[in-house]
Amino acid sequence: MSVVIVIPARHASTRYPGKPLVQLRGATGEGLSLIRRSWEAARAVQGVDRVIVATDDARIRDHAAGFGAEVAMTSTAARNGTERCAEAVANLGLAPEIVVNLQGDAPLTPSWFVEDLVAGLRADPGADVATPVLRCSGAMRSDLIADRVAGRVGGTTAVFGHDRRALYFSKEVIPFAAADFGPSEPTPVFHHVGVYAYRPAALAEYPTWDEGRLEALEGLEQLRFLERGRRILCVEVEAKGREFWELNNPSDVPKLEAMMSRMGIA
Repeated sequence: MSVVIVIPARHASTRYPGKPLVQLRGATGEGLSLIRRSWEAARAVQGVDRVIVATDDARIRDHAAGFGAEVAMTSTAARNGTERCAEAVANLGLAPEIVVNLQGDAPLTPSWFVEDLVAGLRADPGADVATPVLRCSGAMRSDLIADRVAGRVGGTTAVFGHDRRALYFSKEVIPFAAADFGPSEPTPVFHHVGVYAYRPAALAEYPTWDEGRLEALEGLEQLRFLERGRRILCVEVEAKGREFWELNNPSDVPKLEAMMSRMGIA
């Protein structure tokens, strides 16, 4: 087995309880749940052997099984999506080359984001984890800043070195730039796309570590790898005309629906 995608989903989200079951209307007006749209996004990725929804909630299990998804039940002890992925892989006895964590709140993730991510990890044997980053336009940067000004926890940004190794991830908009940017102008800010590709050994070790100090402050699971000295490769991906946003807050629902309408996603 080469590549397995695991979609971690929990009902008891602190910021948005029941989020995986929220209905999103596409361009045709049809409503499909967030978890189903994320599952369909995962199934569109080429070169994947298996797509698994990992959850600790019977409501999500029954709903996902109802539309044909393979479901792995995990414990309530998982502290984040990475731990849930690790538990699902271990419980199922899987031994893939790469495990992809496609988080259940990112249904607009284009298939090539994941394909480029897997290719990037394969090409860099020194990396333990890989994750996509998308250069922000002026408009996207403004949206991220607007979330922070309004006190909302929105998207995450990433900074990395010349070798593309991650230096830090934050829910603040970093790096700071004093300049103004036009709506379509590229900026020095990179939006972190909530997808991870792990080497199985690094994924299996992750739950054995205590939660990191920075991880706890930012609420970002990937910082545990950095705090333990593990190397995260940032793979720059191209939007190719696609809009991207994650569902973090209830106010993101109409935003995602408008994006799907503009892009003709049913």
